[in-house]
Amino acid sequence: MLTFPKDFAWGAATSGPQSEGNFHKPNQNVFDYWFEKSPDDFYDGVGPDTASNFYNDYQKDIPLMAKAGIKALRTSIQWSRLIKNLDTGEVDEAGVEFYNKVIDCLIANGITPYINLFHFDLPIKLYQEYSGWESKHVTDLFADYAEKCFELFGDRVKNWFTFNEPKVILDGEYLYQFHYPLRVDGPASVQVAYNLNLASAKAVKKFNAWKKANNSDAKIGTILNLTPAYPATDDPEDVKAAHFATMWDDNMFLDPAVLGHFPAELVQILDDAGVLWESTPEELKLIEDNTVDVLGVNFYHPERVQRPSVSPESLQDWMPDIYFDNYEMPGRVMNVDKGWEIYPETLYDISINLKDNYGNIPWFVSENGMGVSREERFIKDGVVQDDYRIKFIHDHLVQLHKGIEAGSNCHGYFVWTAIDCWSWKNAYRNRYGLIRDDIHTQTKTLKKSGHWYAKLSENNGFEE
Repeated sequence: MLTFPKDFAWGAATSGPQSEGNFHKPNQNVFDYWFEKSPDDFYDGVGPDTASNFYNDYQKDIPLMAKAGIKALRTSIQWSRLIKNLDTGEVDEAGVEFYNKVIDCLIANGITPYINLFHFDLPIKLYQEYSGWESKHVTDLFADYAEKCFELFGDRVKNWFTFNEPKVILDGEYLYQFHYPLRVDGPASVQVAYNLNLASAKAVKKFNAWKKANNSDAKIGTILNLTPAYPATDDPEDVKAAHFATMWDDNMFLDPAVLGHFPAELVQILDDAGVLWESTPEELKLIEDNTVDVLGVNFYHPERVQRPSVSPESLQDWMPDIYFDNYEMPGRVMNVDKGWEIYPETLYDISINLKDNYGNIPWFVSENGMGVSREERFIKDGVVQDDYRIKFIHDHLVQLHKGIEAGSNCHGYFVWTAIDCWSWKNAYRNRYGLIRDDIHTQTKTLKKSGHWYAKLSENNGFEE
């Protein structure tokens, strides 16, 4: 029997824009706007209008989550729902009422709320008027919004997070064109990376002041998708490529959040390339003084890289991937539907890295899961027989347990996701839930994995 530490949090993760639907929102976020503007860009033309209808169904959905053994739910507040006037911070009373009811319903069902403040869903107005995260003014607006959340919900919410996967904001919006506004601008992505770190630190500063004033025992963190890069070979050039990829993909957000500073080597490379962000000593001091209490780690797949086929010294537009090429390892195990390698051993490597290089910060797996398309093919007697998902979770938990046994300070595991959710441009192409959502009828039923997860949660472990 593999048993996890006492009070280990067995949870699930979702987000406001992927679950709620955009009912009665005072503002559009970027995905609401993109879908309205260009619905054909989304798989099967399905946008975020309804999602899994959590806005209307939460009183039924939350007890169903509890039935699946979910004892903690990580979700997000939508800035575009909570705040009516984005410049003044005036709240929308219907939004406040909704989130109050959701938090109360979670607690009433024995589920601890973990609340994230931003999940890719910037209000479109802040792009149109201020150029979004390229603007330091937006970082101030974010901190003010965060403070409002602490004031409104902090009496019940003890686990707060500033951002989910800030690196994906760069990838999707500024580099590889899978999130609106679909730009390709490497230098802009560098400034956005800095501003996101600054915004997070500003929110942490607001939180620390609120916490002190209210004598609260709450904690605040950030949620990063960590994908340490493995070199294709031991060749020094492959190793160098993997080192840069890890600095860019992981350490650019991990180091400021936990250690209070950016990796000096990465700063030097960006400076030499003429693309380093604009910063001030006061901002860097603010980042240094406002590190996180806890870290959420999202992990789905490893990153494998090799030396670039074209030298980064070549005449070309600056992009982070001029320093490395992706590498596809022969014989790798794949989730073919998603196009991601399955390699649970990385979760152990992450555990040890956080222990050895980041002060053994308290952390938890804030997302891990397997998205599969056409799950209808696995329905038998009305239940999705998703043994592939059970195996995926099991194998990752084995590696996580190994990391905990080695001393890593991990205190929870949150599967992505509780109920099949809307997934950005991919909509419902791949399903991740422990609970199936028939999006045509909004009928929700436990999958085999949901029953398995309930036993896992109840037993705080599983037979190996």
